[in-house]
Amino acid sequence: MTQTARPETAPPAPHPGHTHRFAAPLEPVVRRMRALRADLPARDGIAVFNRVYLTVTEEISRLLGHGGFADPRSAATLDVLFAGRYLAAVEAIRSGRRPPDCWRPLFQYRRHPGVRPLQFALAGINAHIGHDLTLAVVDSCRVLDCEPAALERDFDRVGDTLALLEERVREELMPGPDLFEVADPLTHLLASWSLDRARDASWSAAKVLWQLRELPSLAQEFTDRLDAGVGLVTRCLLTPLPVPAARRRHPMED
Repeated sequence: MTQTARPETAPPAPHPGHTHRFAAPLEPVVRRMRALRADLPARDGIAVFNRVYLTVTEEISRLLGHGGFADPRSAATLDVLFAGRYLAAVEAIRSGRRPPDCWRPLFQYRRHPGVRPLQFALAGINAHIGHDLTLAVVDSCRVLDCEPAALERDFDRVGDTLALLEERVREELMPGPDLFEVADPLTHLLASWSLDRARDASWSAAKVLWQLRELPSLAQEFTDRLDAGVGLVTRCLLTPLPVPAARRRHPMED
């Protein structure tokens, strides 16, 4: 049975006098991601995902600090718990423990020469949205004592930011137009995955899991199946592909 990561501590409530600005509750998360960026080789698959995820986390932190969310406490709680699950998976590997199944393929293939940087990035996004975001919504509902519906606006705002992340990933890691042709297997692999569909599925799964909270055995079975299913998609996204002989280097690979 897969053990889910323990939720990170939720951020404190804002001071009553601060109605438009919110302290930086994501700063500890950002620091940990920056430390990973400094420690990992640039072409490591985890490093590739970490770089793009750090960008979106910094952006969410900026929005939290400048009134970008209607309810900064609930948004911060969701974001801290969400990011914490990725960091817990990294820590599990470093400690010799088994990470969630959704993350295992990325750790297994992180140095495979036949897996392209774009695949690493999208595989990490798939694991994080398909599994971690679902559990983070449920964790947040428990911390905040609310129903999932109360977090829907924050979920959508985080999802919109992740969509920008996906655009950035595709722009910076996509092969050049001379290489990205219909015959390239990467073309077909990318067409098989959609961030919007993954996000919608994550929200639906969170609502189901919340309804199962009084049935712990069934909830754990659902969580395990979710983890395994997302892991299967992650593994497919990491299918090793032939590297074109004339392949060009990209900024995020350096």
